[in-house]
Amino acid sequence: MKNIKHSSKLHLVTTHLEALLNSQTLSYGAKLPSIRQLSRQLAVSTSTVVEAYERLLVQGLIYTRPGAGYYVAEKHNISDIHALKINPEREVDPLWISRQSLESSSDLLKPGCGWLPSSWMPEKLMRKAIKEVAQSSVTDLVTYPHPLGYLPLRQLLSRKASNSGVTVYAEQIMLMDSGTQALDLIFRLFLKDGDCVFIDDPCYFNFHALLKVHRLNIIAIPFEQDGPNIQAFQEAVQQWQPKLYLTNSALHNPTGAALSLYKAYQILKIVEQQHMVIIEDDIFADLEHHIAPRYAALGGFEHVIQVTSFSKTISAAIRCGAIMAKPIWIDRLINLKVATVFSHNTLNSKIIYAILTNSQYRRYVDHLKIKLQKHMTQTINRLTALDIQPWLIPTGGMFLWCQLPNQLNSTALSKACFKAGVMLAPGQVFSQSESAQHFLRFNVSQSQDPKIYQVLAENLSILTTDASR
Repeated sequence: MKNIKHSSKLHLVTTHLEALLNSQTLSYGAKLPSIRQLSRQLAVSTSTVVEAYERLLVQGLIYTRPGAGYYVAEKHNISDIHALKINPEREVDPLWISRQSLESSSDLLKPGCGWLPSSWMPEKLMRKAIKEVAQSSVTDLVTYPHPLGYLPLRQLLSRKASNSGVTVYAEQIMLMDSGTQALDLIFRLFLKDGDCVFIDDPCYFNFHALLKVHRLNIIAIPFEQDGPNIQAFQEAVQQWQPKLYLTNSALHNPTGAALSLYKAYQILKIVEQQHMVIIEDDIFADLEHHIAPRYAALGGFEHVIQVTSFSKTISAAIRCGAIMAKPIWIDRLINLKVATVFSHNTLNSKIIYAILTNSQYRRYVDHLKIKLQKHMTQTINRLTALDIQPWLIPTGGMFLWCQLPNQLNSTALSKACFKAGVMLAPGQVFSQSESAQHFLRFNVSQSQDPKIYQVLAENLSILTTDASR
């Protein structure tokens, strides 16, 4: 309790000083109140004032003259970290959703974003885990970890993988700072400029963005309600001779579909014949109600690499991901990891482990799945009332892939709604096919505010009227 009181008083003093620095009354070199003066004024101890001044000092916002007090270092507005202005007219590309979601104000409604609301996340589990990890030995807090990462977490991931029928040992798992970083490392190892990679059509928009960064030839394979179109896959293999196929097997992003056993076997046969590699992004496993087939479960890791992370169910701020592959590839990936990023955040790995092994985590996930299912039904009902139809009814997860009425353009609708404070996810960022222009992806956990449907209705009406002219 004493620490809490100290923290709140320190915040009071710091806030007061920041307000002074932000004001128009103090110029460069102006003297700030003395320690005793500010202590009396704010009714706090002199030690609290000293700590507040020290914090501003290390930030370079004030400076001190020995024996003469503290002074304004420069005219600086503490809160004025100029964010890039959001341009609603910017090109709608694979990074459009991420940029708009991350850079916009907190009052923007985000049914198009890819994460759960903050209030849904396991805050108590996170705080407990962070406190627990903070008690680690000084060696654990300051030294580099083993290149593969924290062994207890790798062993836990090995056991969790068996829930999906995947057999993988801890020595075949390498921890990374995120799923995206894991994919980037895999691309560096296997690909060079101009190599061909297959993706699903539609697929997660950041797959497009990351593949373009690596200057790869991207071929999109039509994705159906039970997986990729087999004929299109086979014909494209013969024409393009791809190196990799990047996909989600379970709770596919953006469609919410799940891979069927039949298609999984057919794709694996083609991949083995062509000596391709499947990159199976499996970040939604904890949100499944029914376990979908995994390529890694059916074919092992001879032609498959799995990637996972924890940003969807635990925290996007505690970055941690993992690569699962056969030993020879893991060994090469270790070399590349050391050469490019050297190490990873092992404290995050330990925090994730502490959360996953807490007895409350399973209950949290079970409750989360029920909550998502409820919101899925509510969102479908609200959207169908506007004649926005789901492509399929997902068996779990957070995403709903929907078709607009009257062949309306989802990009035009998204830009119009963004101006009204609602960020949507237009089909164009997930696919370059013409049909995708009439689709939107909805995150059902972020789609409960009535304003979303009011804005949708108003702009659907405007676009329909314009189209009929």
